[in-house]
Amino acid sequence: METVEFTNSLGQSVKFADAPFFIQSVTGLGDVSANIQLQKSAYNDGSSFIDALLAEREIGLEFLIVANAEAKETYGDVSRMREHVASVLNPKLGQGVLKYENERIVRLITCIADSVPQFNDGGDRTEMIQNGSVNFIAPDPYWKSTKIEEEPAFKPLFQFPFSGPFQMGLQQDKRIINNDGNAPTPIFIEFHGPATNPKIINNTTGEFIHVKQNLLEGERMIIDTSADNKTVHFVSEDGTSRNVFHWITLDSTLFNLCIGENEIEYTADNDIQGAIVNISYSKLYNAV
Repeated sequence: METVEFTNSLGQSVKFADAPFFIQSVTGLGDVSANIQLQKSAYNDGSSFIDALLAEREIGLEFLIVANAEAKETYGDVSRMREHVASVLNPKLGQGVLKYENERIVRLITCIADSVPQFNDGGDRTEMIQNGSVNFIAPDPYWKSTKIEEEPAFKPLFQFPFSGPFQMGLQQDKRIINNDGNAPTPIFIEFHGPATNPKIINNTTGEFIHVKQNLLEGERMIIDTSADNKTVHFVSEDGTSRNVFHWITLDSTLFNLCIGENEIEYTADNDIQGAIVNISYSKLYNAV
């Protein structure tokens, strides 16, 4: 069984699966065109490949609103549910999150309805049944896995909370992260003090993030490498947060995990056995 649930920017949700909102069809689970960028050189046959850029994703949903006869629901209840769907999917609220789920996977995508839902007034409509449809636009075409946000127990060790806690107490800590999604994916990093000039390195790509700062116990740095939200924040022991992008060195790169294996290493200028580093990410998929 597949379900589609949309949650808007106000936290309001509507779920399409079974009563009272039945899915008739859902499209756009794949179906994203690619812009193949080529370069033509003088005196050469054909062209040279430069890149392939995916277009925005369009997702179409057709559904039925069905009143519960046993509960003696009437057309008034159908009208109320129709109003609820239109309210949750209101494009004026901006982007929300669409969750697609079947017996194998759960995937998320940020999108917006391109219009108020259409409620047809044709032969399929009765006092107890209302058919409807809506189209979504996802500016970022990738479906995401659910994000791993495990909170590790506090221990004076380096920890990676991915599918489970992973921790070491060596002076240089490494581990392999396998990104088996369909695209490089950004990461969310939390450095917890004490740490002097902490540095996290992707040895697979040679990229690194180097913080030139001394973090005391109880202090932390939060780094997001997402393309639309590249941020570096410092959070003091009392919870006060401020932007400290200038704390990272100029040769640092807010890197992504490349497709395949990534060897991630953590170092600092002091003994790191009292430090904690948390990393989370979502894998990206071009279809479900």
